[in-house]
Amino acid sequence: MVRLPLTADQNTASIGQAVIEALAVEAPGATLRRVEFVGPQVGRELAENGALALLVVIIGIVLYLSFRFEWRFSISAIIANLHDVIIILGFFAFFQWEFSLSVLAAVLAVLGYSVNESVVVFDRVRETFKKARGLSTPQVLDHAITSTISRTVITHGSTQVMVLAMLIFGGETLYYFSLALTIGICFGIYSSVLVASPLVMWLGVSREQFVKPKRKIEGANEDGAVV
Repeated sequence: MVRLPLTADQNTASIGQAVIEALAVEAPGATLRRVEFVGPQVGRELAENGALALLVVIIGIVLYLSFRFEWRFSISAIIANLHDVIIILGFFAFFQWEFSLSVLAAVLAVLGYSVNESVVVFDRVRETFKKARGLSTPQVLDHAITSTISRTVITHGSTQVMVLAMLIFGGETLYYFSLALTIGICFGIYSSVLVASPLVMWLGVSREQFVKPKRKIEGANEDGAVV
């Protein structure tokens, strides 16, 4: 497969013939199977559909986390996860790597993968708020991160081994897909811990948001017996 840029004064037929003539010198007997042209319309559709898919995923994640936890957690998680997506896109833009549908699939996979890690940490935060009294919010977050760090290392490490295997042995078809996953997993390791958790604290999460105060019944003593 030979890929070449197409200028305004050329057409696909002339490009294909020129390639065959050049190959005939070094590799006699080369044949032309087919010539395909990818125009700017395809790239525009990819960008629009990719942005739409990303928007739908973001809305779904925000609604899910708001329903399961609290709006502060959903805002923090989506900012941390978009941080991973932006870094992946930045790598591809800086190094001018090919961005295809497989790369878009990898970006969406990283978004879902990162939010899963955020949910694990946030669930431990909620559990600690309910069980441990007398701890400040930074102490609760520190305890949640410390208690889940072994799980984070094992999960990310095993996933990274699999992705690196695809990167090295998967060939050209899986190369950019696995490359995007590799970047996303590497940066996703710290985004859920060092980005999402501080944002939750900055937004003002507290124990009172998860533990409902006990209702006092009029006419009852401290032991709960009705007088």
